[in-house]
Amino acid sequence: MHLEARNSHNQHVRLEPLAERHRAELQAACAADLAVWRDLYPHSMAPEHFNAGWDRMMAQAADGSWIPFAVLAGDLCVGMTSYIGPDPVNASVEIGGTYYHPDHRGGPVNPAAKRLMLEQAFDAGARRVQLNVDAINHRSRAAVLKLGAVQEGILRQHRVVWTGRIRDTVVFSILAEEWPSVRARLDARLAGY
Repeated sequence: MHLEARNSHNQHVRLEPLAERHRAELQAACAADLAVWRDLYPHSMAPEHFNAGWDRMMAQAADGSWIPFAVLAGDLCVGMTSYIGPDPVNASVEIGGTYYHPDHRGGPVNPAAKRLMLEQAFDAGARRVQLNVDAINHRSRAAVLKLGAVQEGILRQHRVVWTGRIRDTVVFSILAEEWPSVRARLDARLAGY
């Protein structure tokens, strides 16, 4: 498995490797929902934490532990998503670090972006793609299930988030042999937009 930061697109979104040119638009998108950073994410990208979060993502991109992407709808960066911890030996990777401006939730942006991410991962030789969600994030849990991922279980008291809250993490996955049926369902869903 060999994943790389590269541009990809479909009729709904464009993914570009996260770069300085996306910074201001991503910062504005992140500022549009302050409650989500306080309640649901392990790290904050709210205005007062944005620069530190940006620097962390750029450092992770440089060391290869994350491959972050800007998610563009039209010409506007409306969010971000990433490959986390690519593991070529075990042919697995996590998709996470996903956030969208509230105006772009519930429509085609997330399934379209995930379609591109999953396609690239499985084309690169992934055997397993994992998605981890905070147990209290019911909207994201529903979205991951709607993608066609299988819930594997809950890691209890899995991590401490930036506010100090101890989080339970729900683990989902899609396996390579499941990808054709997941892809067909995603394509049918996206055709409805």
